[in-house]
Amino acid sequence: MIEWSEQHEMIRDAVRRFVEAEIAPNLEELEHGDTPPYDVLRKMYATFGMDEMARARFKKQIEREKAGEPSRPKRDEGGSSDRGDQAAMSLIPIIELCRYCPGMVTAMGVSVGLTASAILSKGTTEQKERWALDLLTLDKVGSWAITEPGSGSDAFGGMKASARRDADGNFVLNGNKTFITNGPYADTIVFICKLEEEGVDPRDRRILNFVLDSGMEGLTQSKAMRKMGLHSSPTGELFLDNVKCGVDRLLGGEAALTAVKSGRSGAKDTFSMERSGVAAMALGIVERSLELSLKYAKERVQFGRPIGEFQLIQEKLARMEVARMNLQNLVFRTIECSAAGKGLGFAEASAMKLYSARAAVEVAMEAVQIYGGNGYMSEYVVEQLARDAKVLQIYAGTDEIQISAIARDLLSRS
Repeated sequence: MIEWSEQHEMIRDAVRRFVEAEIAPNLEELEHGDTPPYDVLRKMYATFGMDEMARARFKKQIEREKAGEPSRPKRDEGGSSDRGDQAAMSLIPIIELCRYCPGMVTAMGVSVGLTASAILSKGTTEQKERWALDLLTLDKVGSWAITEPGSGSDAFGGMKASARRDADGNFVLNGNKTFITNGPYADTIVFICKLEEEGVDPRDRRILNFVLDSGMEGLTQSKAMRKMGLHSSPTGELFLDNVKCGVDRLLGGEAALTAVKSGRSGAKDTFSMERSGVAAMALGIVERSLELSLKYAKERVQFGRPIGEFQLIQEKLARMEVARMNLQNLVFRTIECSAAGKGLGFAEASAMKLYSARAAVEVAMEAVQIYGGNGYMSEYVVEQLARDAKVLQIYAGTDEIQISAIARDLLSRS
């Protein structure tokens, strides 16, 4: 894929009109008020039939599973164009939302993407029917809880959240999670922890995934935390004090305890999906930053001339356009992989995230520089874009973690 199709452009324009009509006028309240983003996201889903499409895809997947067929078609089944269009349809709203409100993408992506995908990839058919569909349609809000206060980038090794089995065969969960997107409002939580195993080093214990519902005894969800950017994406902490779970809440059921594919591997797959999606987020931020910078460069007059006539400003604008082109090509790469029925490898997803995050931050900060003192003021959009872009270098693995993943992959090749 080398360019958007006419159909894709029509969809993009329709989504852009929705964002400009429903989100842009309410941005102040979404960013700095007490309005969670979920109602407007649900309205977007209903407006474009995204909820109905999700129901149809989910129904087809469950029917295949119950018939004993693979839950997903084989690579050579069906049309690659359909898979590519489906991928494009999921990425276009991300790009358009990020032009104005990247935080909403994070809130949506963690619920519809990470949380639902974890259940769909690791859950039993019954668990998928019980929890996944409501997340896919945004009827319920989801959280994917892996990060802990002391673990940082050492997500698995430093993990202290635990599950112990009691005499009745049930599980008792304890632990604290932080920086959890949607945490304050989540209806459904995928809680990642370690199984208590005697004689096994805590760093090497098995990773398990449990599905929790808001309101369970012993589960506390904090209020939203204050943070540098992504104000429209509620972030909080989770506290578990002897939360009791039956095997029905263990993703994969009893089979998860003896599965060949570990919980670590499953989480890496989720990270790959999250990291590849950063390219679309970065593209939206860069497109808007460039658009605003071009407008300002034509209107702002210094020393008797529009600043766009000065070569130093022209260089900044040219570098922004190069970044935009590169990011768009990375998005097209994601769509092409989906069309071919394959996902990005872990190292490639890490490389994509590393470049995309750095490009978004560089372009947004250069937009602030072009605006000068005005760019530092919250009245101007570039100030928000610069704050929002920074987190792309931190969540889903810091830049340093991406570099390590890429280098390990390179060094492992013969």
